[in-house]
Amino acid sequence: MNTLTAIIHSEGELFLSFCSETGTVSQGNTIEEAIENLKEATELYLEEFPLSPISRSLITTFEVASVVTQ
Repeated sequence: MNTLTAIIHSEGELFLSFCSETGTVSQGNTIEEAIENLKEATELYLEEFPLSPISRSLITTFEVASVVTQ
């Protein structure tokens, strides 16, 4: 069993999900559906491309200066 990272954001009425360790992506109408669809997509991907030993991704935030346009 592998523990992977899911990054999720909303785009309109959909939730997009991304696995940073494999590069797989998916979507869903809810966060739960987006994660479940990502899990399925990642499992299918890993059948063809097994994972090498990996370290956990580090997820953080950072700030940038706001740019004001006129």
